[in-house]
Amino acid sequence: MAGEARRREPDRRARLLEAAVAAFAARGFHGTTTRDIAAAAGMSPAAIYVHHESKEELLYQISRSGHEAVLDRLRAAIASADEPAAQLAAAMRAFATHHAQSHTTARIVNYELAALSDEHLREIKQLRRAITAELRAIVDRGVAEKVFDTPDPRMATTVLLSLGVDIARWYHGNHPLTPAEIGEFYADVALRVVGYRPTDRAASG
Repeated sequence: MAGEARRREPDRRARLLEAAVAAFAARGFHGTTTRDIAAAAGMSPAAIYVHHESKEELLYQISRSGHEAVLDRLRAAIASADEPAAQLAAAMRAFATHHAQSHTTARIVNYELAALSDEHLREIKQLRRAITAELRAIVDRGVAEKVFDTPDPRMATTVLLSLGVDIARWYHGNHPLTPAEIGEFYADVALRVVGYRPTDRAASG
Protein backbone atom coordinates (compact mmCIF):
# COMPACT_ATOMS: atom_id res chain seq x y z
CA MET A 1 0.00 0.00 0.00
CA ALA A 2 2.84 2.40 0.80
CA GLY A 3 4.39 1.75 -2.61
CA GLU A 4 1.09 2.42 -4.33
CA ALA A 5 0.70 5.67 -2.42
CA ARG A 6 4.17 6.80 -3.49
CA ARG A 7 3.31 6.02 -7.12
CA ARG A 8 0.23 8.23 -6.83
CA GLU A 9 2.22 11.22 -5.53
CA PRO A 10 3.46 12.55 -8.92
CA ASP A 11 -0.05 12.15 -10.36
CA ARG A 12 -1.58 14.12 -7.50
CA ARG A 13 0.98 16.90 -7.85
CA ALA A 14 0.32 17.07 -11.58
CA ARG A 15 -3.44 17.20 -11.02
CA LEU A 16 -3.04 20.05 -8.56
CA LEU A 17 -0.83 21.99 -10.98
CA GLU A 18 -3.31 21.48 -13.81
CA ALA A 19 -6.17 22.55 -11.56
CA ALA A 20 -4.21 25.61 -10.45
CA VAL A 21 -3.58 26.61 -14.07
CA ALA A 22 -7.29 26.35 -14.86
CA ALA A 23 -8.30 28.25 -11.72
CA PHE A 24 -5.72 31.01 -12.10
CA ALA A 25 -6.69 31.43 -15.75
CA ALA A 26 -10.37 31.71 -14.90
CA ARG A 27 -10.18 33.87 -11.75
CA GLY A 28 -6.66 35.26 -11.54
CA PHE A 29 -4.23 34.38 -8.75
CA HIS A 30 -5.78 36.64 -6.13
CA GLY A 31 -9.31 35.62 -7.04
CA THR A 32 -8.52 31.92 -6.63
CA THR A 33 -8.67 30.10 -3.31
CA THR A 34 -6.96 26.87 -2.35
CA ARG A 35 -10.47 25.40 -2.06
CA ASP A 36 -11.08 26.26 -5.74
CA ILE A 37 -7.91 24.46 -6.77
CA ALA A 38 -8.59 21.42 -4.61
CA ALA A 39 -12.16 21.14 -5.93
CA ALA A 40 -10.96 21.32 -9.54
CA ALA A 41 -8.43 18.58 -8.80
CA GLY A 42 -11.05 16.44 -7.05
CA MET A 43 -9.22 16.58 -3.73
CA SER A 44 -9.77 17.99 -0.26
CA PRO A 45 -8.32 21.46 0.50
CA ALA A 46 -5.88 19.83 2.92
CA ALA A 47 -4.36 17.83 0.04
CA ILE A 48 -2.76 20.97 -1.39
CA TYR A 49 -0.59 21.40 1.70
CA VAL A 50 0.56 17.79 1.51
CA HIS A 51 2.11 18.44 -1.91
CA HIS A 52 2.67 22.20 -2.01
CA GLU A 53 3.44 24.70 0.73
CA SER A 54 0.97 27.34 -0.44
CA LYS A 55 -1.04 28.76 -3.31
CA GLU A 56 1.96 30.96 -4.14
CA GLU A 57 4.21 27.91 -4.31
CA LEU A 58 1.86 26.41 -6.91
CA LEU A 59 2.16 29.58 -8.97
CA TYR A 60 5.95 29.43 -8.63
CA GLN A 61 6.05 25.82 -9.85
CA ILE A 62 3.89 26.73 -12.85
CA SER A 63 6.02 29.78 -13.59
CA ARG A 64 9.34 28.00 -13.23
CA SER A 65 8.38 25.05 -15.44
CA GLY A 66 6.89 27.41 -18.01
CA HIS A 67 10.02 29.55 -18.25
CA GLU A 68 12.29 26.50 -18.30
CA ALA A 69 10.26 25.05 -21.17
CA VAL A 70 10.66 28.28 -23.16
CA LEU A 71 14.40 28.40 -22.51
CA ASP A 72 14.83 24.77 -23.57
CA ARG A 73 12.84 25.37 -26.76
CA LEU A 74 14.83 28.47 -27.62
CA ARG A 75 18.17 26.75 -27.13
CA ALA A 76 17.11 23.77 -29.22
CA ALA A 77 15.84 26.05 -32.00
CA ILE A 78 19.04 28.11 -32.02
CA ALA A 79 21.17 24.94 -32.12
CA SER A 80 19.25 23.75 -35.19
CA ALA A 81 20.82 26.42 -37.45
CA ASP A 82 24.20 28.07 -38.04
CA GLU A 83 23.50 31.48 -39.58
CA PRO A 84 22.03 34.37 -37.53
CA ALA A 85 18.98 34.79 -39.79
CA ALA A 86 18.10 31.10 -39.65
CA GLN A 87 18.75 31.01 -35.91
CA LEU A 88 16.55 34.03 -35.26
CA ALA A 89 13.74 32.67 -37.42
CA ALA A 90 13.93 29.28 -35.69
CA ALA A 91 14.04 30.88 -32.23
CA MET A 92 11.08 33.17 -32.86
CA ARG A 93 9.13 30.36 -34.53
CA ALA A 94 9.61 28.20 -31.43
CA PHE A 95 8.87 31.08 -29.04
CA ALA A 96 5.66 32.13 -30.79
CA THR A 97 4.43 28.58 -31.37
CA HIS A 98 4.91 27.77 -27.69
CA HIS A 99 2.98 30.83 -26.55
CA ALA A 100 0.09 29.91 -28.86
CA GLN A 101 0.08 26.20 -27.98
CA SER A 102 0.34 26.85 -24.25
CA HIS A 103 -1.52 30.16 -24.21
CA THR A 104 -3.39 29.48 -20.95
CA THR A 105 -0.27 28.57 -18.97
CA ALA A 106 1.78 31.27 -20.70
CA ARG A 107 -0.76 33.91 -19.72
CA ILE A 108 -0.40 32.95 -16.06
CA VAL A 109 3.38 32.66 -16.29
CA ASN A 110 3.76 36.15 -17.76
CA TYR A 111 0.95 38.13 -16.16
CA GLU A 112 0.90 36.89 -12.54
CA LEU A 113 4.56 37.58 -11.71
CA ALA A 114 3.68 40.21 -9.12
CA ALA A 115 2.04 37.54 -6.96
CA LEU A 116 5.31 35.64 -6.48
CA SER A 117 7.37 35.97 -3.32
CA ASP A 118 10.56 38.01 -3.55
CA GLU A 119 12.71 34.87 -3.51
CA HIS A 120 10.71 33.13 -6.20
CA LEU A 121 10.48 36.26 -8.31
CA ARG A 122 14.28 36.59 -8.28
CA GLU A 123 14.60 33.05 -9.61
CA ILE A 124 12.04 33.63 -12.35
CA LYS A 125 13.70 36.91 -13.34
CA GLN A 126 16.97 35.03 -13.70
CA LEU A 127 15.29 32.61 -16.12
CA ARG A 128 13.79 35.54 -18.02
CA ARG A 129 17.22 37.14 -18.30
CA ALA A 130 18.59 33.88 -19.69
CA ILE A 131 15.81 33.81 -22.30
CA THR A 132 16.55 37.41 -23.26
CA ALA A 133 20.28 36.70 -23.47
CA GLU A 134 19.75 33.82 -25.90
CA LEU A 135 17.78 35.99 -28.32
CA ARG A 136 19.98 39.06 -27.84
CA ALA A 137 23.10 37.06 -28.71
CA ILE A 138 21.62 36.18 -32.10
CA VAL A 139 20.66 39.78 -32.82
CA ASP A 140 24.11 41.02 -31.77
CA ARG A 141 25.81 38.43 -33.97
CA GLY A 142 23.65 39.36 -36.95
CA VAL A 143 24.49 43.04 -36.50
CA ALA A 144 28.22 42.25 -36.12
CA GLU A 145 28.14 40.19 -39.33
CA LYS A 146 26.18 42.98 -41.06
CA VAL A 147 23.24 40.77 -41.98
CA PHE A 148 20.94 42.61 -39.57
CA ASP A 149 20.48 46.36 -39.73
CA THR A 150 18.97 47.65 -36.50
CA PRO A 151 20.19 50.75 -34.65
CA ASP A 152 19.33 49.29 -31.24
CA PRO A 153 19.78 45.50 -30.79
CA ARG A 154 18.57 45.72 -27.18
CA MET A 155 15.27 47.31 -28.18
CA ALA A 156 14.87 44.97 -31.13
CA THR A 157 15.22 42.01 -28.75
CA THR A 158 12.72 43.54 -26.33
CA VAL A 159 10.22 44.09 -29.14
CA LEU A 160 10.49 40.49 -30.33
CA LEU A 161 10.07 39.03 -26.85
CA SER A 162 7.13 41.34 -26.11
CA LEU A 163 5.40 40.38 -29.35
CA GLY A 164 5.80 36.69 -28.57
CA VAL A 165 4.64 36.96 -24.96
CA ASP A 166 1.57 38.96 -25.98
CA ILE A 167 0.29 36.01 -28.04
CA ALA A 168 -0.84 34.41 -24.77
CA ARG A 169 -3.09 37.39 -24.12
CA TRP A 170 -5.15 37.22 -27.33
CA TYR A 171 -4.71 33.71 -28.75
CA HIS A 172 -7.46 31.12 -28.18
CA GLY A 173 -8.23 27.62 -29.37
CA ASN A 174 -10.74 28.81 -31.97
CA HIS A 175 -8.33 31.23 -33.63
CA PRO A 176 -8.26 30.83 -37.44
CA LEU A 177 -4.47 30.35 -37.41
CA THR A 178 -2.85 27.29 -35.87
CA PRO A 179 0.07 27.66 -33.45
CA ALA A 180 2.41 26.49 -36.22
CA GLU A 181 1.07 29.16 -38.59
CA ILE A 182 1.47 31.78 -35.88
CA GLY A 183 5.06 30.62 -35.46
CA GLU A 184 5.80 30.98 -39.17
CA PHE A 185 4.31 34.47 -39.25
CA TYR A 186 6.36 35.60 -36.26
CA ALA A 187 9.55 34.10 -37.71
CA ASP A 188 9.07 36.40 -40.70
CA VAL A 189 8.22 39.37 -38.47
CA ALA A 190 11.43 38.81 -36.46
CA LEU A 191 13.60 39.13 -39.55
CA ARG A 192 11.80 42.33 -40.53
CA VAL A 193 12.26 43.82 -37.05
CA VAL A 194 16.04 43.34 -37.16
CA GLY A 195 16.30 44.69 -40.70
CA TYR A 196 17.39 41.48 -42.40
CA ARG A 197 17.56 41.64 -46.18
CA PRO A 198 18.20 38.30 -47.91
CA THR A 199 19.99 39.96 -50.83
CA ASP A 200 22.63 41.63 -48.63
CA ARG A 201 25.09 38.77 -48.71
CA ALA A 202 24.59 38.06 -52.40
CA ALA A 203 25.20 41.72 -53.19
CA SER A 204 28.40 41.81 -51.15
CA GLY A 205 29.77 38.56 -52.49
